[in-house]
Amino acid sequence: MEDCMRLFSKSAVVAALSGVVITFLAMPAQTESPHRGAPHRIALPDGFQPEGITSDGRRFLYVGSLDDGAIWRADSRTGGGRLLAQGREPRAAAGMEYDRRCDRLWVAGAETHRIRVHDPVTGERLRTYGFGANERFVNDLVVTRWGVFATDSMNKVLLVVRFREGRQYRCDLPPRSARTLKLSGDLVMQPGFNLNGIVRIKRSLVSVQTNTGNLFRINPFTGATHRIRIRGGSLVNGDGIERGRNGLLYVVRNQEDRIVAVQLNKGLSRGRVVSKIADTTFDVPTGVARIDDTLFVVNARFGTAPEPDTQYWITRIRRR
Repeated sequence: MEDCMRLFSKSAVVAALSGVVITFLAMPAQTESPHRGAPHRIALPDGFQPEGITSDGRRFLYVGSLDDGAIWRADSRTGGGRLLAQGREPRAAAGMEYDRRCDRLWVAGAETHRIRVHDPVTGERLRTYGFGANERFVNDLVVTRWGVFATDSMNKVLLVVRFREGRQYRCDLPPRSARTLKLSGDLVMQPGFNLNGIVRIKRSLVSVQTNTGNLFRINPFTGATHRIRIRGGSLVNGDGIERGRNGLLYVVRNQEDRIVAVQLNKGLSRGRVVSKIADTTFDVPTGVARIDDTLFVVNARFGTAPEPDTQYWITRIRRR
């Protein structure tokens, strides 16, 4: 998400969100239909206006609507799906994260300044967390054992729903409090969208800055940021990000219709682009989710005017 502010139309907001591309240095990207008859392209409802995607790590995918906050649950094996949560103004859904430990679905609320948590089976909204009236864009989030951390693309902070420190998070009792964590260190705010996709790696958070393409390691307790030096390719227009195996990070570059695979070192101080993935069905991808060795990429189609009959889909990419 890059010209996106509440001041502009949602379609403009969508057009600014980031993208992801995955490329292989040793072999071309695999674009054939996935194995065992699973669909290469999974349809979303017409007019849905998707942005974020997550998976339960086993079978189901969850996609949110930037337009009205609706949530669609898709079966990654068959391509079928159903509306999990109805959309309703002024809700919105950007990045999403499935909490496997507690079987919950966390949703970043874009320009609504909110984070929501839903039941991933019934769609029931369990709680909503607000973050004041300042101009914000709650872009993406990650669930850790310390709490939920969301990026605010307009401000030099993380939005935090903190779990009880020193205790195991009780899954039957969602936390009530939320706060902001000021960021310091190497991160320098620039015009447009700043921090976007975010993941946890070891005891750190890692996030991409959309407008500069810089990747940062973030201390989840102090807010200190350290730039991760990347060689071998650009991450400008970086949007959603997803962890792979053995220190691999997938970064979606939305406007480039690409996903970039970055190999990070153990200290999270450096990384190199090891492959890039493109596909003929990519159309401004903004988020990526992984199940085993398969990536699922949601296409926001920001360059296409959203109409009730506009088609949207998820692209399936099998990594070997």
